[in-house]
Amino acid sequence: MTIRLFFSPASPYVRKVMVAAHERGLADQVEKLPSAAWPVKRDPEIVRHNSTGKVPCAVLADDTPLFDSRVITAWLDARGLAGDSLYPQDDRRFAVLTLEALADSMLDAALLHRYECVLRPEDKRWEDWARGQMEKIDSGLDDLEGRWFALLSDGFHAGAVAVACTLGYLDFRFSEKDWRSTHPKLAAWFGSISERPSMVATAPAA
Repeated sequence: MTIRLFFSPASPYVRKVMVAAHERGLADQVEKLPSAAWPVKRDPEIVRHNSTGKVPCAVLADDTPLFDSRVITAWLDARGLAGDSLYPQDDRRFAVLTLEALADSMLDAALLHRYECVLRPEDKRWEDWARGQMEKIDSGLDDLEGRWFALLSDGFHAGAVAVACTLGYLDFRFSEKDWRSTHPKLAAWFGSISERPSMVATAPAA
């Protein structure tokens, strides 16, 4: 089994997929395809398989596309050769899925903030919009430190993978943001989880 994956090393959503592939013993079965995904000018090769033009987009042997990161991660997990399933089939299942959705929502906000402050022409930037996206990230961090921490720290499931990639993206693209001093439990968890081989292997280059 080989799955082709349109790949961008800086994408936290692609990183989620690759962390899952490493955790489930499938990393050597992922063929990384070059991509030029961009929010303004789209990559026609990606669009051929995924009309949104977004990564990650995977393509199966029969050219069937899979997207987005949650779908691809679940597909890989169902075919895992090593480790435990990333999606518990007990009472925690929907809580893990909700935690994954929370992390993805935080990533969405982070990307929108970055697009606003980096890609949009300076004279067209909207400060209130950027601030609103950062507020979503901050309230998500508070929630992870609070109500979600017990589940987050209970195994490296799909929700934990998504949170780890979200925090890694904050460090990668928002290095000036000091989220650790106000979220000590989350900071300690992330420090430990970042040492996992799957996280080390998929860390974006500075």
